[in-house]
Amino acid sequence: MFFHKKELIHNVKVESANPKFAQLMLEQFGGATGELTAALQYWVQSFHVENAGIRDMLQDIAIEEFGHLEMVGKLIEHHTKDTDQTEAFKSSLFAVRGMGPHFLDSQGSAWTASYINEGGDVVRDLRANIAAEAGARQTYEALIKLATDEGTKKTLVHLLTREISHTKMFMKALDSLGKLDDPFFGNVKPDETVDIYYNLSQGEGDQRGTWNSEPDFKYVAEPLKQASK
Repeated sequence: MFFHKKELIHNVKVESANPKFAQLMLEQFGGATGELTAALQYWVQSFHVENAGIRDMLQDIAIEEFGHLEMVGKLIEHHTKDTDQTEAFKSSLFAVRGMGPHFLDSQGSAWTASYINEGGDVVRDLRANIAAEAGARQTYEALIKLATDEGTKKTLVHLLTREISHTKMFMKALDSLGKLDDPFFGNVKPDETVDIYYNLSQGEGDQRGTWNSEPDFKYVAEPLKQASK
């Protein structure tokens, strides 16, 4: 059961409307990294989870993301309201679609459920969520750099901050499962190549690190010969 409270999670105030900037903000309303995508992704994932604590966390964050969607929608509304006669408005998507938010990204592509990344395994889903939050944070950072209205910028900083908070929560949840830095999950045992590193980009500038060095990885220069043994 849902109830809508007519009060935003965080104050939204726009002092200087800019329809062109509102079009960029559509990325976080109807875009791949937007709040609608995150809210639906986490909500659907919660039904796959048997761990009651993680299920509750996913639902809490999903509802917060719906609140963030409302905030982004309000920002877009304020940036397009009473600006329909301006040249900036006429040169934006809103000239055809009308003021306020729409289920489009900044380029005019319609939102699609294919943006949602869920797969029915809690470890897989939590890792997908960390990536999703990183994508949203990157988008917010780009918007903040382009924002000229201080009220808008303050709201965007808050939204970026919450992406970091959610990432920390997802990482803590993975850690509670012992899967924060463990690449293995599921029931299928990997084969004998699991600790082999193939150097397939050979030549000047070859680099070594913990991701391709002993004792964790065995170096193999020719994988086809290895596979034929």
